[in-house]
Amino acid sequence: MTPAQILDAARAKGITIATAESCTGGMVAAALTDVAGASDVFDRGFVTYSNAAKIASLGVSRDTLATDGAVSEAVAVEMAAGALRESGVRLAVSITGIAGPGGSEFKPEGRVCFGLAQKGQPTRAETVEFGALGRAKVRQAATDHALALLAQALR
Repeated sequence: MTPAQILDAARAKGITIATAESCTGGMVAAALTDVAGASDVFDRGFVTYSNAAKIASLGVSRDTLATDGAVSEAVAVEMAAGALRESGVRLAVSITGIAGPGGSEFKPEGRVCFGLAQKGQPTRAETVEFGALGRAKVRQAATDHALALLAQALR
């Protein structure tokens, strides 16, 4: 689905959307708000690039960050759940990852964790290894994947 189709599907179901983004820096929110009339469906986007922002804006646990690290499914779950809670929407997607350049043996460049929270359902997470495609391509791939998760949730 295109961003316009995602918005149309959400509109038809009376669902509002929020995003919680780290490595994509608001690219998912931008893709949705590039569509005229998005404001009746898209509520807000949280760009929480630092750990301090994840804690302050989304309620991500310091313990989770210390134990699992910012690039983890546990943090992605807390980010998505926090976006849902703080905005009052019915659907939220989160992204945290390593766009590059760089990474480590344990968290390589191109690893991105996603969270999806829906009102009344358990928050779920997944990790995608995009590989060392370069910063711009990892960020775009992560944006496209997050949009696909939203589309899937709206089917």
